Amino acid sequence: MKSKPLNRTGVRQLLGIYRFVLPYKHHFLAGLICLFISSSVLLAFPELSGALIDTASGKRIKVLDLVEFRSISQIILTLFAILSLQTIFSFFRVYFFAKVSEPAMADIRQAMYQKLTALPMSFFDTRRTGELTSRITADVTLLQDTFSIVLAQFVREILTLLFGITILFVKTPKLTFFMLAIVPILALAALFFGRFIRKLSKQKQDKLAEANVIVEETLQAIGTVKSFTNENYEAQRYKNALESMVIFALKSANYRGLFISFIIFAMLGAITAVLWFGTVLVQEGSLQVGELVSFVLYTIFIAGSIGGLGNSYGQIQSAIGASERISELLEISDELDKNLENKSLIRRNGLKLSGNVVFKNIQFSYPTRKEVEVLKGVSFELKQGRKIALVGESGAGKSTIIQLLLRLYESDSGEIQVDRNNILNFDLKDYRANIGIVPQEVLLFGGTITENIRYGKPDATFEEIEAAARKANALKFIEQFPDKFETIVGERGVKLSGGQRQRIAIARAILKNPAILVLDEATSSLDAESEFLVQEALEKLMKNRSTIIIAHRLATVREADCIYVLEKGQITELGTHEELIRIPDGTYQNLIQLQMMD
Repeated sequence: MKSKPLNRTGVRQLLGIYRFVLPYKHHFLAGLICLFISSSVLLAFPELSGALIDTASGKRIKVLDLVEFRSISQIILTLFAILSLQTIFSFFRVYFFAKVSEPAMADIRQAMYQKLTALPMSFFDTRRTGELTSRITADVTLLQDTFSIVLAQFVREILTLLFGITILFVKTPKLTFFMLAIVPILALAALFFGRFIRKLSKQKQDKLAEANVIVEETLQAIGTVKSFTNENYEAQRYKNALESMVIFALKSANYRGLFISFIIFAMLGAITAVLWFGTVLVQEGSLQVGELVSFVLYTIFIAGSIGGLGNSYGQIQSAIGASERISELLEISDELDKNLENKSLIRRNGLKLSGNVVFKNIQFSYPTRKEVEVLKGVSFELKQGRKIALVGESGAGKSTIIQLLLRLYESDSGEIQVDRNNILNFDLKDYRANIGIVPQEVLLFGGTITENIRYGKPDATFEEIEAAARKANALKFIEQFPDKFETIVGERGVKLSGGQRQRIAIARAILKNPAILVLDEATSSLDAESEFLVQEALEKLMKNRSTIIIAHRLATVREADCIYVLEKGQITELGTHEELIRIPDGTYQNLIQLQMMD
């Protein structure tokens, strides 16, 4: 993930995402207070540790010129009280930040998921699924870590640095100036060295991600891999990717070892130098032994804060990059936004269309391939309760017509009307609720049969679901399963046969009861028995319903009221089956002959 500069714009971008925190601002404020108290209280620890040593020599010690201690036991009790306070407030700091970060990040994920489902198809044409999944998982997780852990560390390190140096300047100015001449140089060297290490680690992660892509692709197409006997080829491809990752990992490990050695040397060297100068001051009588111990402890605290700031800075940079990607997604105009922009929008509760469809001179090119005109002035009409069929070779534009009817895309010119209204003037959700589709490749969800059928009507009763399954010729095979309607169909419905999946899809469409029905190659790739059962179910579904049938197997379109033959985005022939087979050397007639349908 690319880091973004920590400038005003970047911080504004990060804070913009944290508008999701506003509903939980009281817990956030409580967490900040606990963080401030726990960090401030801990700074008294070095001072009291030094006072403990000086008290052992019989002196009365006044800590920070505020509290005078007369005995060791007083200091010990105070130290335990400070540690107890720090422990309590640290717990509540984590508790309050968790009360903010967990629900706030859940809100971000919900907003992103809702946005993704509302985005137009043109968006998904140019994005990879892995990239979108990464935004809703990895990017939000990075923000969550930044908010719940890194932010607290960053604030604590700033407080430690500012308060620690201030205390040292007040108590031991000579030793403080000496320390400031050494420690910052070493800390800056560690900072730049650390950035180099992070760069190598990122390269290693990138190589690992490339290897993971190979695994993902192989598992998704495992059937193809096996059918081409390319198991060894894929294993070698993965091995090569891992070897490349190992090279970067070893390089990163070597430099990380040098870095750790450097840090140990630098820190101990700085402390040794400070001890040397401090002992000189003790010999001169200008510094107490306890004050020297306190100073060394403060120096360790400050050095740790400087080193930690570099790491926190890098993580905040990454968080800014993640927030930018999330904001970019959330700000994209979606289908519903465009829908609301329409001033002449037809809104009707429970909109019920009749199913009269008219395509008027439709021209269309996909947004990602503007140079290729897919539809070239297509016009046709589907009257209420009638059946039409779209036939033609692959790429002729049949599926594109359905996508335009569903408003997955908008035509470049021309007009699509339903019940004499431009489809763009209907409320999008109300409009799509009137269209049902039974696709060629049915992708079921991984839940139960009940859940998959109910997808057509989320508030359907079990009696309605059972009736829909009966009409779809699905009830018999469903009741043969041990769990019947509660049978888990598996990911994408893999536990069901093709014919069973088709009948579940038909039951879903029956439950939806659409005015317009689309059958997209609904009986292809089925065996004879399954095709008969599916076709019988489809006949029930099509009865008195406006239906568009897409088919390569022309036997399924014989009974259509009108058949439209498409070639290269244009309708070249139209008529009934009997009319089209009489056209000499016609495209439909040639398709019939090719399929040996005589």
